[in-house]
Amino acid sequence: MNYEPVLLARINKPRSQQLEGYRQDGGYETFARVLREMKPEEVVARVKESGLRGRGGAGFPTGIKWAFLPKNHPGPVYLAVNADESEPCTYNNRILMEKDPHQVLEGVLISSYAIQARVAFFYIRYEYGDAYRILHESIDELYQSGLLGQNILNSGYSLDIVLHRGAGAYICGEETGLIESLEGKRAWPRIKPPFPAVEGAFRKPTIVNNVETLACVTQIMRRGVEWFRSLGVPPDPKNPRDLGSYGPKLYTLAGHVNEPKCVELPMGVTVRELVERYGGGVWKGRKAKAVNPGGISMGFLRCDLPLKNGEGTEYDIPLDFNGPGRAGCLGLGTGAVTVIDDQTSMIDVVHNVCQFFSHESCGQCTPCREGTGWMLKIMERLRRGRGRREDLDILLDVAERIGIIPGTTICGLADGAGWPVKTAIRKFRDEFEAAIREGKVSRYVRPLEVVATH
Repeated sequence: MNYEPVLLARINKPRSQQLEGYRQDGGYETFARVLREMKPEEVVARVKESGLRGRGGAGFPTGIKWAFLPKNHPGPVYLAVNADESEPCTYNNRILMEKDPHQVLEGVLISSYAIQARVAFFYIRYEYGDAYRILHESIDELYQSGLLGQNILNSGYSLDIVLHRGAGAYICGEETGLIESLEGKRAWPRIKPPFPAVEGAFRKPTIVNNVETLACVTQIMRRGVEWFRSLGVPPDPKNPRDLGSYGPKLYTLAGHVNEPKCVELPMGVTVRELVERYGGGVWKGRKAKAVNPGGISMGFLRCDLPLKNGEGTEYDIPLDFNGPGRAGCLGLGTGAVTVIDDQTSMIDVVHNVCQFFSHESCGQCTPCREGTGWMLKIMERLRRGRGRREDLDILLDVAERIGIIPGTTICGLADGAGWPVKTAIRKFRDEFEAAIREGKVSRYVRPLEVVATH
């Protein structure tokens, strides 16, 4: 596949972070043209026509989300930029913010104009210190150049961007948890409806979009709808719920690969091609055993498991919004591909996953708070060689009973906690049962941790 990057086209250029360098490459000309020639509703219609779906995890159509705003609302209306990139092994937003912040900010300006927001909140995770400083300088540049503030480019449109630094919590990646945090409260997700587009930040209509999504808005308005729809995967005619997977996507490679990196490709590249061609293959000459297709919350692919349609194995799944679901995963997620080699214990992997989600559960919903902790306790027993066969069925039962999909929690964190557990056990049950039968102790357990039971 020969593809020339668009979203990452400028990241290696000198002064790629500065306004002057961005303007030399045509930066903000698209925003100026939009202000001069287009009505807000025309921008919304164009983004809707492009088929752009959110890159933050859920894949909801961006233009349709914008259209949910109440008509003739007296305002204010807000845009909230979700830069709380806390899904493990995901760093595509960080690359954009650190290397080409003005591409993202131009998307913020265009999107804010489209929804007629006069304030945009840029919510960035605490750990991104470099990105925070770079964005702060970039926003200052926009104010100094007249591209932010009152009466931008003499158009009558005004916009302020508020850069808000989070305190470092996974739950703030959920849009209503982000809004609660933005308001200065504990980041407990809200019950929906009402959805943020109707009642969001400070009880006003709010659109929440992620960083990569807004960078795509910049390119759609610059290059056109036809260009965007020429990339990716059209809807599956056999699946009426498939809306297509159009445009470029930033995939991050991590785990046991020779070349961890962020790579831009059209939607639909297969896991095998991404790992073997762009990631340099699995490290140390080993084979791929399992893969997370889009962050650990999406679940696991088993690389040697044949697909039902006979089109290879799960290693050959296309990375579009429809592909991972065909292999029992939750979805594409963030496009963060994590590779696990054939010498790594899935018990250790699942224990690590359970430890993360138990720590990051906000505790508001009892099934999530107790379920994630329960799964961690069982995995602690398994990795110490004291597991029982019935533990696997208990883990599956807990994983199936927590989350939005069975209707027991407010947000999707519990689904993200359960999906890797149940896909790992179902696809690697032979490995789990062998470890239980042999009383195998993880090599990561220190001798003092294995205590006698009474």
